[in-house]
Amino acid sequence: MMIALRDTDSAAIAAEFRRSRTRAGSPAMGMVLTMVIVADEDDADAAMEMGREASHEHPARVLGVILGDGRGASQVDAQVGTGSGWTGETALIKLSGEVVKHPDSVVLPLLLPDSPVAVWWPTDPPLDPAADPLGALAQRRITDSANVSRNHAAVLRNQCKAYTRGNTDLAWTRLTPWRALLAAALDQHPLKVTGGSVTAERANPSADLLVAWLHSRLGVAIERKNSKGPGVTAVELTTKEGPIRIDRPDGRLATYSSPGHPDRPIALRRRDVHELLAEELRRLDKDDVYASVARALTRSHA
Repeated sequence: MMIALRDTDSAAIAAEFRRSRTRAGSPAMGMVLTMVIVADEDDADAAMEMGREASHEHPARVLGVILGDGRGASQVDAQVGTGSGWTGETALIKLSGEVVKHPDSVVLPLLLPDSPVAVWWPTDPPLDPAADPLGALAQRRITDSANVSRNHAAVLRNQCKAYTRGNTDLAWTRLTPWRALLAAALDQHPLKVTGGSVTAERANPSADLLVAWLHSRLGVAIERKNSKGPGVTAVELTTKEGPIRIDRPDGRLATYSSPGHPDRPIALRRRDVHELLAEELRRLDKDDVYASVARALTRSHA
């Protein structure tokens, strides 16, 4: 059950959390982190649903923050509750007026003590997440260059340029199965790679990151090719014995081809956002590989 609080503050929201736990008969919810979701009003419901799904694997206090009109007197409205599919506590907080410039003043008192904090921007992120008032509170700052309103490639480059320990982008998380398959393929075929290509939709930041990763790891030119999608549709690595190729035209099932072996099907389903979030929340430490790829992509566009 969600309780609406109008023209409220952090203390009242925290008090409603306590009352919600009492009503639910669970004075200790076993929450392991605080997840802050910074969303536009139009996207807030969908983003909170993704947060709810991710919280099944990582019980969390989930704080949705809507930054409204920054003009006029400060006002904080909230919907607070537990249950209804949530594994922990949740609040959807709408800020308007002067407080929009200082959202951390509302969120900071609501963070779980002695627990990590993750902030997720499901659409347009700040230029520098670590310098953002809410991003500065977090150990993990999650952006999604594939879901911005425009200019995906430029947003990705800005995120890579502003990389700070704890930053990540779901465009990178989407590549985990691709990277695992390619690494396994090269373990199976320890051949010298002389070139390669990545084929994907034109505006696909994951493909740009995959090109940068392969180039930095293999030290060869990787061509970026366009397709109708969905997402990344093929990767090919050239060797003297023939190509190693993973072809996924439908976003679900891929065909793996390698020298001297028959083609074989591989499950390579495009994952939902809540699955990507859950993966990122499993690891809150520094991602050294993403850090090196972010630097490589930044250098390639200098």
